[in-house]
Amino acid sequence: MDFDLTPDQRQIRELAGQFSDREIAPRAAQADQDKSFPMEVHERALALGLLGVNLPEYAGGPGLGTVELVLVTEAFCRGCLGIGSTLCINALATEPIAIAGTDAQRREYLARVAKGALASFALTEPAAGSDVSGIRMRADRKPGGYVLHGSKIWISNANLAEYFTVFAKTDLEAGHRGMTAFIVPRDSKGLSVGAPLGKLGQRAAPTCEVFFDQVFVPDDHRLGEEGAGFALAMAVFDRSRPMVAAFGVGLIERCLEEAQRYATERKSMGKRLIDHQAVAHKLAEMRMRLESARLLTYQSAWLVDKGRKNTIEASMAKASAADSAMWAASEAVQIFGGMGYSTEYPVEKLFRDAKVLQIYEGTSEIQRNVIARELLKA
Repeated sequence: MDFDLTPDQRQIRELAGQFSDREIAPRAAQADQDKSFPMEVHERALALGLLGVNLPEYAGGPGLGTVELVLVTEAFCRGCLGIGSTLCINALATEPIAIAGTDAQRREYLARVAKGALASFALTEPAAGSDVSGIRMRADRKPGGYVLHGSKIWISNANLAEYFTVFAKTDLEAGHRGMTAFIVPRDSKGLSVGAPLGKLGQRAAPTCEVFFDQVFVPDDHRLGEEGAGFALAMAVFDRSRPMVAAFGVGLIERCLEEAQRYATERKSMGKRLIDHQAVAHKLAEMRMRLESARLLTYQSAWLVDKGRKNTIEASMAKASAADSAMWAASEAVQIFGGMGYSTEYPVEKLFRDAKVLQIYEGTSEIQRNVIARELLKA
């Protein structure tokens, strides 16, 4: 059993960490305040080869694995969860194409992202979040293709995307077996994107509503077989949840850094905060949870790269990282005391950013359902 990263993996982690310290962290507070994503960060990350690291070489990507994607994601999100998630979330939109796309679809749409395009994964609806099979957006069969009617909500990068991977019902009465996936270009007639939604945290990461009004999608833009969309979405989540878990790992690490620095500098009752056992134990617990979440995340990513089933490991990693990130952010605020509630210090932003990790990409409750289901199968 070998826990060492390869020299190449260590190098990409170091490069991503340096980039995060130099380009992401200094912009985090302003981007949060402005509620906007700094596109110059995207351009600089692209120039360094830090975006789309798991895209295949035939599409213009470096052909690295999910482990490398996780390493980059963790480093970026240590700098800012909003900016970092926006830089990495393309992987969620490209996975359905990598899994189910034709050679032509892969070469065109994965190559666009490799060159710097942003894309969006469009599944969630106003009345269907955790209940994936409950989506109601329709895809009506027409000669030569399908017509999409309906809307999506909380779609990451929607206002920046060149195309969407969209899930809709080709049969409303067939439950999860009636779902089908499509590639829908941004300039499709009848497709419109709402303004970015107001949010508690991750304000630098734009999320929007997307409206489909009689949007025609030709047959060659369908992903996989008709009715296979639900199975495709589940396969995507197995491969994308390690990345989302890395969002949490990066945030936990930042919480520990900020809390430890403050506890070392700040004095109370005649001694440093860190010399009070109650505070020291919080930091110790934070480090324990960081390493636990990190190991689960790396394991779930490693299984993807080995071509092995990782459903239970991916759900454990995501739930562990999300719950520990929320706990760590809360404890960081507690260590800072009254100053933790002030915008003068970054921990209030970490607290706001953390909460949604327990909600999107499958809530922590849904992850436990998945884990329990897999246990019963075993």
